[in-house]
Amino acid sequence: MKELELKYGCNPNQKPARIFMKDGELPLQVLNGKPGFINLLDAFNSWQLVRELKEATGLPSATSFKHVSPAGAAVYVPLTDVEKKMYFIEDMELTPVATAYIRARGSDRMSSYGDFIALSDECDAACARYISMEVSDGIIAPSFSEEALALLSEKKKGNYVILQIDADYEPAPLEYKDVFGITFEQARNNQAITEALFQKIPTKNQTLSASDRVNLLIALVTLKYTQSNSVCYVKDGQAIGIGAGQQSRVHCTRLAGNKADNWALRHHEKVLNLPFKENMQRANRDNAIDVYISDDAEDILADDVWPEFFTSKPESLSREEKKAWLSQISGVALGSDAFFPFGDNIERAHKSGVTCIAQSGGSIRDDLVIEACDKYNIAMAMTGIRLFHH
Repeated sequence: MKELELKYGCNPNQKPARIFMKDGELPLQVLNGKPGFINLLDAFNSWQLVRELKEATGLPSATSFKHVSPAGAAVYVPLTDVEKKMYFIEDMELTPVATAYIRARGSDRMSSYGDFIALSDECDAACARYISMEVSDGIIAPSFSEEALALLSEKKKGNYVILQIDADYEPAPLEYKDVFGITFEQARNNQAITEALFQKIPTKNQTLSASDRVNLLIALVTLKYTQSNSVCYVKDGQAIGIGAGQQSRVHCTRLAGNKADNWALRHHEKVLNLPFKENMQRANRDNAIDVYISDDAEDILADDVWPEFFTSKPESLSREEKKAWLSQISGVALGSDAFFPFGDNIERAHKSGVTCIAQSGGSIRDDLVIEACDKYNIAMAMTGIRLFHH
């Protein structure tokens, strides 16, 4: 197949639309459904992310994409019993690729609603069964087991988009983009993300553990395919907060930090034991949790609201309890797609348990950023590379 006609482009008024190869065949097969323009933008960006995560870490990898940026990304790390309860999968069969996607989806479940999924490895039946429970628009993977393909083909009344990518495909070294009738040309971003980027550590704390290095690799690979400006918080092999497309870097750091805090609060015993009604839709449950841990919790605890979600009125999670819980969080890695211009980013990162950082360096205020890291005993690597993505 050399080209694929699409219903329309980014919006319904943008017709005609298609993808095509100038030379050779398209490196994918449409196994089910009819992919749209944005589906394919998500698919190709997300596939590159998981392919590079697998190359960087050696672990099965997954990502959950929305509007050309990842809502979550993760590698295979076994789930704890608390995490299984947190993700409502206590009785599910788990495989490495299924676990990777459960973690990726769990990073920011609200943003992952209606996502496009990418897997570095074959989609097996266990992963497909989990995906079948979630609201998702499509998936790209190098292969699918027979049972997985059958399960996913039933999703969305048979319209779920299933794409099989040629894992050996390598694009041309130059890429092109038309904007306002003008063609841009640039070399593809083939910057390899490896531990060699962590050699320059100008902070007093120069210790990066093996898990720190894996987490920083995940952060940087994720940022390589996140709309800039962007930062990414990672813990235990899982992105827990991604800030994308902000004009100010500190706003990225705050946005992603708030998401990381919400992820951490989902581990709180009061959240784990919320008395949800049986057979609640997963999206409604996630929305209820999001409000419950927010500063607007009184909205969901109002007497005319809580009966919609709970069998009994739950006890509130106070501001003091949230602050105390978050103060215990540690071992979080933070990556940035470019330099931090001010120490305020470090101050915000510290509040979310960040203990190691990877950023490009090169700011005229690098000394102030290093000083802020030293204040909190944070180890910071200056990679010397920028990862803008537009």
